[in-house]
Amino acid sequence: MRHEDQRPRKFVWPLQAMPLARAISLSYALLIVYVSLNPFDFNFQNGIAAWAWLDAPLPRFITLFDVSVNILAYIPLGFLLVFACYPRWHNFLALGIALSFSAILAFSVESLQTWLPTRIPSQMDLWANMLGGLLGGLLAIPLGPQWLSGSAIRRRFDQWFGLNWAACALFLLFPWSQIYPQSSWLGTGVWGHAIFASVDWGTMVVNHVIQESIITAMCWLGAGLLLSLGMRVKAPQWKILNSLLCFTVLVKIAFTALQFGAEFSLLWLTAGAAWGMLVGSLLLRWALSLPGISKAWLALVCLVSATIAINLLPDNPYFILTLRHWHQGRLLHFNELMQWVSVVWLPLALFWVLRNKSTFNLKP
Repeated sequence: MRHEDQRPRKFVWPLQAMPLARAISLSYALLIVYVSLNPFDFNFQNGIAAWAWLDAPLPRFITLFDVSVNILAYIPLGFLLVFACYPRWHNFLALGIALSFSAILAFSVESLQTWLPTRIPSQMDLWANMLGGLLGGLLAIPLGPQWLSGSAIRRRFDQWFGLNWAACALFLLFPWSQIYPQSSWLGTGVWGHAIFASVDWGTMVVNHVIQESIITAMCWLGAGLLLSLGMRVKAPQWKILNSLLCFTVLVKIAFTALQFGAEFSLLWLTAGAAWGMLVGSLLLRWALSLPGISKAWLALVCLVSATIAINLLPDNPYFILTLRHWHQGRLLHFNELMQWVSVVWLPLALFWVLRNKSTFNLKP
């Protein structure tokens, strides 16, 4: 690789577009649609017009929780849309675009909820969503793209990933893909046992500690190698990946406490999970020195093998028992969203590796 390719490319703001902000904005908008319309059991024959909710009275009982959630859900969207508009539109013109997009999205979602038996569209939700989009845009305007590019976090990500925004997005999504309860720690890519439904293990005894240790080690080794392929050669990959793993553990503890109760916050941290992280980290330290194409193939083998094992081997019975303590409550749709993130992270990561495998020959 040429020497000049190793140096971080300097960004000129606001003259260059922000593809990561645009990609995240689109992804976030799709997630809002998913959360708002799930489970998609539409009844178009209920005899109600899509815009009938505009003339309906406000709900008799409006809780602070519902209003807050509707506002907070659209703040990140408005914030991201302002940056996504650069360099063609900026300042209050970008704010107008962000507010208009938020309003159109909120109106469309509320109208579609007319045909969902489990949802009640209302003007309160629409105005709360628009207020969230407006607040997000107002927060972004005084910062400007210069702040975004000049912040310590952005400089770090530029030094680590450069213009490889797809790998950066996978990196940022990884901790959130682990929130949804899973039988093996770091074991994303659980698509149920539909494909392997014919497998009958009978009375076979499986050592679940060893099983989870192997699956966790393979998942972390594969994910770590995959993410390292998107980083710059001179980035401190070992430290970055260890920090990511530590942050993922903290996120898992926090959301497990939120979903199961504080007394069960470490319920998932079994002996198999601990040993798997230790073994996987040691193997990752060695594997990071391999040539780029070797790391790509090893990552593919580890992740595909772990996915087959997760879906093929029987679930840990202790994991099944812990689900009895799972009280989803108001987090029902959030958990469905996190399950979706957990399912799609692995296919997206594998697709990215296969699509860019020819470039990995340039990396040591």
